[in-house]
Amino acid sequence: MVHIMDNSPISTARQTSLRIGAIFLALAIFELTWLHAFSPLENRLSDWFVQQQAQGLKPDADIVIVDIDDASLARMQDTAGSWPWPRSVHGELVRGIAAQQPKAIVFDILFSERDTFRPESDLEFNRSLRGLNNVYFPLVHQDGVTDEKDALAAQVATLLGLQRTEHADDKARIAVLPPLAVDPAHWRTGSINFKEDADGVGRRYQLFTDVGGWLIPSLPARVAQDLGFAVPQQADMVLTWRGKVGAFKHISYADLYEDFNRERTQRATGELKDKIVIIGTAASALHDVRVTPMDSLYPGMEILATAIDNLKNGRSMHKAEEGFAPGIALLLLALLSLAFLRGVHALKIGLGLAVVTLVAFTGAYLAVAQLRLLPVLTPVLLAWAAYFTFALREYLRERREREQTMREFTRFVNPHVAKEMVAHGGLSRAGESRQITILFSDIRGFTTLSEKRTPQQVVELLNRYFTLQVEVVFRHGGSLDKFIGDCIMAFWGAPLDDLEHARHAVEAALEMAEVLQRFKRDLGEADADFDVGIGIHSGPAVVGLIGSEQRREYTAIGDTVNLGSRIEGLTKGVSRILVSRETMEACGDAFEFKSFGSFKVKGREQEVELFAPVEKGGTQE
Repeated sequence: MVHIMDNSPISTARQTSLRIGAIFLALAIFELTWLHAFSPLENRLSDWFVQQQAQGLKPDADIVIVDIDDASLARMQDTAGSWPWPRSVHGELVRGIAAQQPKAIVFDILFSERDTFRPESDLEFNRSLRGLNNVYFPLVHQDGVTDEKDALAAQVATLLGLQRTEHADDKARIAVLPPLAVDPAHWRTGSINFKEDADGVGRRYQLFTDVGGWLIPSLPARVAQDLGFAVPQQADMVLTWRGKVGAFKHISYADLYEDFNRERTQRATGELKDKIVIIGTAASALHDVRVTPMDSLYPGMEILATAIDNLKNGRSMHKAEEGFAPGIALLLLALLSLAFLRGVHALKIGLGLAVVTLVAFTGAYLAVAQLRLLPVLTPVLLAWAAYFTFALREYLRERREREQTMREFTRFVNPHVAKEMVAHGGLSRAGESRQITILFSDIRGFTTLSEKRTPQQVVELLNRYFTLQVEVVFRHGGSLDKFIGDCIMAFWGAPLDDLEHARHAVEAALEMAEVLQRFKRDLGEADADFDVGIGIHSGPAVVGLIGSEQRREYTAIGDTVNLGSRIEGLTKGVSRILVSRETMEACGDAFEFKSFGSFKVKGREQEVELFAPVEKGGTQE
């Protein structure tokens, strides 16, 4: 009898799944609300999406960059000398650009110090600015370094274009580096502070910096406000990038400067009309580069141009709501837990999660084109971590069950049969009807034998005899159902299919008879009465794990089993081995059979015809 101890394994597995699910739900909340360990990976994926989407986009054609490039530094060496050039040079350029009536001229060059060696140059520069109301200059806000020497924000608000909020502190001081080389009458300023995220990549541009309730506009915000573009009233914006590095229209500073100083210009006279002209530098020697999602050496003036482009066209990126990532993570973890709780195969769950991952990444990629940043990587990584934990637990549980099944069944079936059975998924908990051959082998003369020996000797003798006979059953592919006192019950045809179960059962019975003879010789003449009767019958029976939730056994039940037991009972005084007609016919021509006629069997109206098998060319005892 195959005993399967069942200490509520389903309940235990469910509890384990629930615990794993609860642990990962708590981990997800911890990660998404506080730890943010996956944020660098999330940002890298988002940056890649942004970079790929930007490839096919063109920046605003109305934004033009006048670039102090390497060629300009070399070509203007004789005219302007080494960098920094006299500011009168910039003044000449401004007059030339202003003559074409651009919307704005925006410097991305700091003028925070007066030129003490060439003061006349600064004067010339300021004379060039007279009458122009669309030239903008950068300032730098020095965060966290205010002292009593700094100006009161209330006093410089108008000068610097500060915005007063309802929380403004009139005693607040502001630490900035304004364009001191420029006459305050020409100050149209904004900050150019570009702060990187925690991972060192700059993805956003400050719009307003709050200092004691006073808002310092950034240079892009100041330009956009003056030109009538909508500026979100928020601290910063996540930039939307268009094209690769250099995608904005660039004009070499030297080309433009030299053309303005020719008697007859060679460039189109209206190329800068109604444009927003940004004057900055991409020269490698001046190192005005930043790390952005687009490039690790992204020119600062192009970042400024991108920010103005975003405000002009209302195209800044928008992050998903704070509850988006936690919501997706909790949903995925809940679905995973439910799937494993319901016993869905781990491979199917893995395939489903792979599809979800692909959909999530595709959706996040497409969302970038709609100016949305969807943080899907962290929820997906948490889901995969949970999946592999669930799957590992399932694998370990199944391995333990296989090992336990092997240990149990190798005691009752041939080890090879046990391995085959486990390889095919173990035993089904549902019963099934099978065509089997049942064998009962009962000891004759057991009472006389036991009277001559002590109980310990009887048990030792039976164990030795049963061991020999069970080896025969296993050798012929049979399954040991149970020991019933001094009786062996075995069957063929389950748990694995055996199309020749009847032949194998009869072969086993014949060998059991031979083993009996050898065993009797070992016992000696004093135990000559020791014998067995073997009854065999073939037919349909229900086989499966039968019993309570606490204890089950793999056994066969039904009329076929009952008749096999009755046939064994009829062997006494007739033949050591008797088989039914059904078994004889199922054996085909594998054996010769001797008929012993028909017998009345308890519980059956019709008599049962019984036969004794004889190996071809042999005799049956």
